Amino acid sequence: MSVVVSTLPLPAAERAEYWHEAVSNTFIPLDVSLHEREPSAASITSHCLGSLQISVVQAGPQSVVRSRRLIARDGEEWITLTMQHRGTAVLDQDGREVLLRPGEFALSDSGRPFRKKLPEDFCFTAFHLPRAALGVLPQDLRALTATVFTGDSGCAVPVASYLTGLARGAGTFDAYVGRRLAATAADLLAVLIHERRGRMNPQTLGTAGALPATIKDYIVRNLADPGLSPEGIAAAHRVSVRYLHKLFQGEETTVSRWIRQQRLERCRRELSRPAAVPPTVASVAQRWGFVSPSHFSRVFRAAYGMSPREWQANAGAVDGRGGRTVPGP
Repeated sequence: MSVVVSTLPLPAAERAEYWHEAVSNTFIPLDVSLHEREPSAASITSHCLGSLQISVVQAGPQSVVRSRRLIARDGEEWITLTMQHRGTAVLDQDGREVLLRPGEFALSDSGRPFRKKLPEDFCFTAFHLPRAALGVLPQDLRALTATVFTGDSGCAVPVASYLTGLARGAGTFDAYVGRRLAATAADLLAVLIHERRGRMNPQTLGTAGALPATIKDYIVRNLADPGLSPEGIAAAHRVSVRYLHKLFQGEETTVSRWIRQQRLERCRRELSRPAAVPPTVASVAQRWGFVSPSHFSRVFRAAYGMSPREWQANAGAVDGRGGRTVPGP
């Protein structure tokens, strides 16, 4: 199913506010500034393949900022690969600023501040996936954000080719095939990062330094299991529960808190998506591993300042101003 969000039906005076909400709900919370006195029509067409979201974005000149304030508020850990089709983009993250031209792609990380300026009418495809799905060392990922990949050398060639084909057929795959194809996309991207960081020797890919990312990937893939626990996670990775807790202490969180954060974020995103027949709060909670609906409502309110039903109602009210859900091919 395609999810299409468009400002076309709205008066120009209402487009900026709606677009800001649409961008933040589709991806991550961002500050959006439009650079036109009367904003032109803009749209986002999205498909989800497992944990991978593929979105084609078309709009006029604007800037988006991921600030420390927004990071502190939601703490989301997502990677976005943006493949430019029309117009240019200037991406600034981790001390690097690059110009992205049509045919090129770059990575950004939601866990650290970034700024992106699109000075003209543009079109790009964004591939949005959990950071843990890559299973790469944090320092390797940080070294390659705001880096231009041209798709004409090394591992960037199969990555660009595969992602282009995946985006073209995104609306045609069933759920099982979509999950498998998304996993392949994450694997290819991880290989590209390893190549650029000189870690293609298999002996260097399984080092202890990669264990936290491997564990997080395992957690993300098993969020729907209500029995997911520190004990089970530790056993699956042949480490002690004490060592598992030590790994997460380095990130100033706990295993259980990280699991809850990931579950809440997926519930939040699912409740935000426009749908002809919105899912019930209880079904969304159960799908992501929450056993008790009342407990889910309490922790959701604590995290986002409103109940799941209020969040869903607010998202529906925003979508009613211009977004629409249409069947996929």
